[in-house]
Amino acid sequence: MNNFLEVAIEIAQEAGKILREEMDRPPTISHKAEFDLVTQADRRSEALIVSRLQKYFPDHSVAAEEGTGKDTGKDATSEYRWHVDPLDGTTNFAHAYPCFCVSIALARKKELLLGVIYNPIYNELFAAARGQGATFNGKRIHCSKIDALKNSLLCTGFPNHNRLANPNFHLYWDFTLRSHGVRRDGSAALDLAYVAMGRFDSFWEFGLNPWDVAAGVVIVEEAGGKITDMHGQPYGLGGPSILASNALIHDEMVRVAAEVSGHTISQK
Repeated sequence: MNNFLEVAIEIAQEAGKILREEMDRPPTISHKAEFDLVTQADRRSEALIVSRLQKYFPDHSVAAEEGTGKDTGKDATSEYRWHVDPLDGTTNFAHAYPCFCVSIALARKKELLLGVIYNPIYNELFAAARGQGATFNGKRIHCSKIDALKNSLLCTGFPNHNRLANPNFHLYWDFTLRSHGVRRDGSAALDLAYVAMGRFDSFWEFGLNPWDVAAGVVIVEEAGGKITDMHGQPYGLGGPSILASNALIHDEMVRVAAEVSGHTISQK
């Protein structure tokens, strides 16, 4: 396990160097959908990560956001799968807003084993391995001790597609009124990492992909937090909604979400 984690950290930091280099160049932007961007930085970072993972672990599968490494390796049916987001927060990056990261996680079958999230602009490295706790730049971290929603600082995100159909706008309004505020920083991976270290007390979002959250799920849980869907049910990668918290306000978050949504949070 430690070898896997050390390699993931090394690769994340290498990819982070690429993102820093690309920040000094005019971005080359294309669109996967109307509001869904991809840049040359996404592609360069992903190419490096996938090539390194294939070098170190040729029998492992890789699921990467831009598709260059999906189900590759000598054994595409390997019980080990890497979930890679080479640049989480692409829109931020394209606008030179310094809130983005590299996110790498490893799963064995359906069990997440480790996660690494690296913010290269501020040199923030979050890492966790199952059963070994979570760290920030090498030091152990824990979720906050806030035990009431009214005293909490929350974060969320909104999708790049089907915006009008997303149920989150009503929740955003209500949670804002019931808390110290809700931030929307545009990087789900970093949002989860910040829950793990106590900067945020909870994060929720709809319609995220496995590579968006896999690393953050491990880091939050190893920091003492709790992960479910918005109904309080077990969360599965790629599920329709995710709710992460310090565990202390989790039940209250679920109750409020049910009240606001009339017990009919969309499963789309």
